Amino acid sequence: MILHVEDNPDDIVLTALAFRKACVAAKLEVATDGDKAKAVLTNATPTQLPACVLLDIKLPSISGLELLEWMRQQPNLRRLPVIMLTSSLLAGDINKAYDLGANSYLIKPPNLDALIAVVKTIDLYWLRTNTAPVTTP
Repeated sequence: MILHVEDNPDDIVLTALAFRKACVAAKLEVATDGDKAKAVLTNATPTQLPACVLLDIKLPSISGLELLEWMRQQPNLRRLPVIMLTSSLLAGDINKAYDLGANSYLIKPPNLDALIAVVKTIDLYWLRTNTAPVTTP
């Protein structure tokens, strides 16, 4: 399972479509704001945690950067792979995301074909190739 933290309904639909067209088997669970993402992550047992989090920066309630900072303070979440998937090209946002422990920073592609290519890369690297941290119950 991948937790997709995104408030824009169009981006949610487009990302889900890209995952389907890329034939990625992972289920996408959507949280439309930082508080909902916190609830999902807080209530998950170690075996229910997502394989990774796709995280937008600009969110209602708390920002993606604030959520990332909170996640890195939680013992059971600090190693969870977080991929920033955002439209922000601001150097301050990019640097802050990495300073807070983001594992990757990707700019939202401008069209579906480019998004499918990004999704295939996420699948190949984060879901198939990368060795995830070992969690202990």
